[in-house]
Amino acid sequence: MTRLPNRQLWHAIWPGLAVTAVGIAGYAVLLDWVKEQEWLWAADDPILTWFHDRRGGVLTDVMVFVSWVFGPVVLPVLVAVGAAVWGWRTKQWFNVAVLVGAMLLAALLAVVLKYAVNRPRPPEEFWQEPGGVSMASFPSGHTLCAATLVLVTAFLAWRTERSKKVFLWWLVGSLAVAAVVALSRLYLGYHYLTDVTAGFFAALMVLGVAVAVVRVWDARDDHPPASLA
Repeated sequence: MTRLPNRQLWHAIWPGLAVTAVGIAGYAVLLDWVKEQEWLWAADDPILTWFHDRRGGVLTDVMVFVSWVFGPVVLPVLVAVGAAVWGWRTKQWFNVAVLVGAMLLAALLAVVLKYAVNRPRPPEEFWQEPGGVSMASFPSGHTLCAATLVLVTAFLAWRTERSKKVFLWWLVGSLAVAAVVALSRLYLGYHYLTDVTAGFFAALMVLGVAVAVVRVWDARDDHPPASLA
């Protein structure tokens, strides 16, 4: 592996560091609001109650399904199978390794942050299925992992296609998927608004690491450059 000069290395990693910094800053602000019980925290209980009072019908089944698909049991299986098929069909094993590594990092980060903050879940009477969750509430692991999956995939799709149009469509789709997953956790009463928002910012931390890794890899002499410019 070619060792990059310091200046070239910095040029390769700074976009990833910037994305990670945005994620850390956003997460830190949300955590402060939760601890100080101000700003966005004030919307947590009203939104939880609003969804609880309107829950029912087919939409509930849809939200349960979304939450199940992006949960800790099904999502790892889907990622493993999807990554294997992607690698087998395209031979883009580096992309596969980046995606799988990002998902593992996201899962680890979710556990670490949950235990570090140790915020209680919303009251159990708001849950769609009492006893359905056990870990702490902040941040939402579902949102963190879902956002990581779709955002890193969007970046890797851009890396492969080198098309701004492809990147834009993947990005819009990624944000839509992350929003639906976050909505499902609010709708089912398992998380507060600040939990799911923090999950998205935590996903940006992971995305930044993935961007930095890819750009360093592509900046080597024997690989094409990857530039966001």
